[in-house]
Amino acid sequence: MAAVLLKGHGGFEQLEYRRDVAVPRPAPQEVLVRIGAAALNNTDINTRTGWYSACGRGAADAGWRGGAVQFPRIQGADACGRIVAVGTGVDPARLGERVLIDPVLRGARQGGYFGSDCDGAFAEFAAVPAINACRVESALTDAELASFPCAYGVAEHMLTRAGVAAGETVLVTGASGGVGSAAVQLARRRGARVIAQTASDKAGVVASLGAERLIGRDADLARELGPESVDVVVDVVGGDAFVARLGVLRRRGRCVVAGAVAGAQVRLDLRTLYLRDLQLTGCTLFEPPVFRALIGYIERGEIRPLVCATYALADIVSAQQRFLAAGHLGKIVLVPAPAAESAG
Repeated sequence: MAAVLLKGHGGFEQLEYRRDVAVPRPAPQEVLVRIGAAALNNTDINTRTGWYSACGRGAADAGWRGGAVQFPRIQGADACGRIVAVGTGVDPARLGERVLIDPVLRGARQGGYFGSDCDGAFAEFAAVPAINACRVESALTDAELASFPCAYGVAEHMLTRAGVAAGETVLVTGASGGVGSAAVQLARRRGARVIAQTASDKAGVVASLGAERLIGRDADLARELGPESVDVVVDVVGGDAFVARLGVLRRRGRCVVAGAVAGAQVRLDLRTLYLRDLQLTGCTLFEPPVFRALIGYIERGEIRPLVCATYALADIVSAQQRFLAAGHLGKIVLVPAPAAESAG
């Protein structure tokens, strides 16, 4: 089959497109999915470059969970496709099902992440636990559906952990990115009032997703919003402005974090946290109910995909270069087969 192999940490030269990779065999309680489309995520870039290394030991701790990455690795956490084979213990009636892959591994591979701790979706086929292959009924294309799992799963997880409720005010940082734009839609779906931080040239689209108020990504939050004006901060940015975001939280406000694209190291005076009874929560691995809820939102048309562009799998370097340019709004999707074959 065709697949992209990540050979090690480094630059684009570590990505190798090949057409002679063996098709995986589904183990017991697993299914084989023909991939229709697979979206890019920050995780793909971070793993390739070794960004997750917290201790400066290089490859020794450059996996997202702190361990070494096993190379070669087929990356890709976001995927839509159809089941074409089943392992023992899986109902053959599932053959032909159109599925979204829950990227948080369940079953025998419990606790890992699809495309990081096992081979993922940057290939024509992928084997996953049957419980991770979630049936979806939708008129959306494979590319549109592949834009949902990781970004929208993380965003819904963040809102769930924060207990966002109707009538609350939610500040979303990085609102034009994958997780940020998903959080805008999902928070609005819950009936929250959404304030979105984004670049001015992307404000129109972010507003159309449900943001009631838009502010610049470099705005002075204390001046723009005032102290203790927000119930929840949904942060995927981190960086130097992180503490300022805590400053606009109301007493007993909640901040949920699932990214650090502006910088992983922040200076936090713990008195800011405990004297105002704030809640600070990190979010990565979501539970099955979160993904089941997401499937329901998709099938009922309560959220919409935001796809920036599609690329052939062989053009992954060009796709990642566009991703890193950070001028796009929405997801960049890889298609391993001609569009006519991979559509719904």
